[in-house]
Amino acid sequence: MTKDTENIRIKDIAQMAGVSAGTVDRVLHNRGRVSEENLKKVNAVLKMVNYQPNLIARSLASKKQYKIVAIIPSFKKGEYWESISKGIDKAGNEFEDYGVHIQKLYFDQYDNNSLNKTVDELFQISFDAVLIASLFANSVISISEKLDELNIPYNYIDSNISGQNQLAYFGTNSFDSGVIGAKILLNSIGKDANILVSRMIHSGDQNSNQSINREAGFNSYLNTVGYTGKVHYVDLKIGSSVFNFSVLDAFFESQNNIKGIIVFNSTCHKLANYIKVRDIHNLIVVGYDVIEENANVLREGYITALIAQRPQLQGYNGIKSLCEYLILKKRPQKENFMPIDILMKENVDYYNEQ
Repeated sequence: MTKDTENIRIKDIAQMAGVSAGTVDRVLHNRGRVSEENLKKVNAVLKMVNYQPNLIARSLASKKQYKIVAIIPSFKKGEYWESISKGIDKAGNEFEDYGVHIQKLYFDQYDNNSLNKTVDELFQISFDAVLIASLFANSVISISEKLDELNIPYNYIDSNISGQNQLAYFGTNSFDSGVIGAKILLNSIGKDANILVSRMIHSGDQNSNQSINREAGFNSYLNTVGYTGKVHYVDLKIGSSVFNFSVLDAFFESQNNIKGIIVFNSTCHKLANYIKVRDIHNLIVVGYDVIEENANVLREGYITALIAQRPQLQGYNGIKSLCEYLILKKRPQKENFMPIDILMKENVDYYNEQ
């Protein structure tokens, strides 16, 4: 904080934002109702002047301990959710001296029932805030409603769910990232070429919220530009290469006019490795997330483009904003969209997901 900003007063902030001093006080201390318009005005001024209450003095004086639970999918080394986890750890380490403890609860990202079991575990322990990977919309809405009843703050990461009372969302606009995927494909193959969409079979009653929203954006763009080709679908299994090869062999034997492929989650490498093994050429392949397995086949030319969303930053900001809310009563902006990055083999090695 500079000398000019460290002595700024509430009434100065109010004057700059064009609101009352009482409104600024309510924003700073999270007490009483503030309109969305006034909240944006005050937060804009606070950000501009780099207003920071004395975090150390406040936290040390209170000696209060805070527990934040992060509900995220389990992962293996090099997978997408490892990056989310690293961001969570980074924020947790930064706020550890201020009485913040982070606990992670894991679920299977391909099994909605697994998330429901993890939620049961959540409500058996005590906590002050929750970070939720919002993969399965219906289940997450149910979690959110219970947290609302308990007046416990929570953030979403990975994909947003509108109409809920989350403190904030950190992630990309999933619909727009689907539009971008469609644009990349059609700009390369044309509006009359056939496309293959690969989906991963999920257990439970719903697919990933992120993938659903991306596919909605994808289809919206096809409709907007008057796409005249045909979209085909194949369902694959996350842990069965034998099954996947069998399904893909049968598909390509019956359909040899596919020009483009898109995969709406981080498993594009499974399609790319099939193409590599079968020595299939002249396909434009678009996927999501710069995990190690995807990046390797991108470098080899079997994936044309990857659309990335800075997962480590999502995890970091999701926890950081909860910490600031608990300690400082600092309310974040509700929607915080990450950049949508497009990577190809020529620039993937320079990418910094933070």
